[in-house]
Amino acid sequence: MGHTTAELAAATPAGRDRYIDLLRVASLGTVVLGHWLMAAVSADGQMGNLLAVVPGLQVLTWGLQIMPVFFFVGGFSHALSYRSLVRRQPGTPVYAVFLRARLQRLLRPTLVFVLVWAVLALGIQLAGGGSGLTGAALRVITQPLWFIGIYLAMVAFTPPLLKLHERYGWGAFGGLVAAAGAVDLLRFAAGAPYVEFLNFAFVWLAVHQLGFLRADGRITRPAALAAAGLAGAVLLVTLGPYPLSMVGMPGEKVSNMAPPTFALLCHGLWLTGAVELLRRPAAALLARPRVWRTVVAANGIAMTAFLWHLTAMLAVYAAQLALGLALPEPATAAWWAQVPVRLVLAALGTAALVALFRRFEAPAGSRPAPGSGPLSALGIGLCLFGVLGLSMTGLGGLLEGRTAVLVAVPVSAPLAVGMVLGGWLLVERCGPGGKVRLRG
Repeated sequence: MGHTTAELAAATPAGRDRYIDLLRVASLGTVVLGHWLMAAVSADGQMGNLLAVVPGLQVLTWGLQIMPVFFFVGGFSHALSYRSLVRRQPGTPVYAVFLRARLQRLLRPTLVFVLVWAVLALGIQLAGGGSGLTGAALRVITQPLWFIGIYLAMVAFTPPLLKLHERYGWGAFGGLVAAAGAVDLLRFAAGAPYVEFLNFAFVWLAVHQLGFLRADGRITRPAALAAAGLAGAVLLVTLGPYPLSMVGMPGEKVSNMAPPTFALLCHGLWLTGAVELLRRPAAALLARPRVWRTVVAANGIAMTAFLWHLTAMLAVYAAQLALGLALPEPATAAWWAQVPVRLVLAALGTAALVALFRRFEAPAGSRPAPGSGPLSALGIGLCLFGVLGLSMTGLGGLLEGRTAVLVAVPVSAPLAVGMVLGGWLLVERCGPGGKVRLRG
């Protein structure tokens, strides 16, 4: 039986770090707001990026590109969760238990989102649609899924990286930072092919490792961390081959995001230090019951809202075009005047979609079957590559077999959807006797 938000908030353990919960919600909320603002649809239904229309606004990504904070929070939470399992079940394998516990609330709503949109995309293309805003929607709707793929990798690598952290502390973090720097040297100085894709691991796992350090109370000088990261990012962008924007831009030769660069790692360091500096004042605010209840409620729907927020914004633009309402050219005064209305309507649309799909975010709650660790690892691997592939291919061209290159391997949308579905089934293969459980 479910509990109300007030009951969950009242039952919060005294030792819980409420600031981590706030950071999780705030980081996803900032990403949602950033996506809503960057979506720039013209009167002919073509979709662009506001940051490309007004390049001067790209500096705002140094605040709006806040995904490093989410991964930092993930590292903190994963460390506590894995250690708790080890303490409760000493001497027994807990890898499969850990994987399923951490991934249930992530994979189930993601799978529902993917399947719903895949059916919509197929129907649109069978009906001969897929141009204008509809075509743009099919291309971009899966792009935010990249972060879920990276998060899956973080969960999978938590046990070994936590062991390295416990042995070497800051040295383990430093090793990942050095590896990320070496990758960029090989990429830009030596022109080594494909080496840049290694930084999908090194950059984001370094930020994740900071969460381990935070869990052990070892980030004692956040101001120095923020200053070093900010100085490094400024120097690299000013003197190196790195662009100003900390998010991907259409047509750019070098992206700080895909694959991640050392400049983005420095950006993550300064953000981590900055949010740690706000920890004490935030703790006082979170001690207020009403504020804490709001954070608890938001955490319960955050992933569902993230998955469906672009759908809501695209629906607002589609309705505006269908009704024949004026849609000014992006970045004009008239366009900016419509922004507050579009944001309110997108928020209302997201709320409606959350009400429809939030039940899939609730964990199913069964224990893994004995010996299911290898199957869980295989499942998370399939989900990882499927989600990353889908974020690159989009859902356009399903019938034409359109592909995108993931590292050096061509991947099509149907193959990516199949990998996500197969991986999820393996992760869910955790009921008694190893039966696959399909409860919604």
